Amino acid sequence: MPSMVNDSMKYLIVGLGNPGMKYANTRHNIGFEVVDALAKEHAIPFSTERHADRTEIKFKGRKLILIKPNTFMNLSGKAVQYWLQKEGVKIENLLVINDDLALPFGKLRMKGKGSAGGHNGLKDIEAVLQSQLYARLRFGIGDAYPMGRQADFVLGEWSKIENIELTEKIDLAIKFIKSFSTIGLNMTMTDLNGK
Repeated sequence: MPSMVNDSMKYLIVGLGNPGMKYANTRHNIGFEVVDALAKEHAIPFSTERHADRTEIKFKGRKLILIKPNTFMNLSGKAVQYWLQKEGVKIENLLVINDDLALPFGKLRMKGKGSAGGHNGLKDIEAVLQSQLYARLRFGIGDAYPMGRQADFVLGEWSKIENIELTEKIDLAIKFIKSFSTIGLNMTMTDLNGK
């Protein structure tokens, strides 16, 4: 049966991270953790498909296609472009969730456009899509690392204290996703940024 959801009601929600158990509980994989939690809330598993692990959920008449690129972080653009085209999702209905060193741990901020800010996943998406005009949900991981140890910090696991607060912050990220797909980017930024 053909899908009854028209293209304006379809959303591609991309959690950024690196595939494999080695990276599972690292700061850089918070995008994966967020979409995993959303899928779990709806009791829907992911399946490994082209360039990504994919699932979809229905929410208030919307179809949310959740993907976790399995191309590794610095080639995320390939997966994003493929699934945008395959699913016929407009770029304004794309939301990318990424870790952000410039925000304190647990601070979430949605933006409708902007530079990659040194984030390799966003850099590649921007290069492949030839656009900065897509929404991203930046998940603050803080910058509590010694000089020259940025990569170790980003690819390191959450601290015990961070792990305690993480569930609450992931729940907030899910709230952002649901809001983005129902009331849109601008109202979501007004309502939830700074929470």
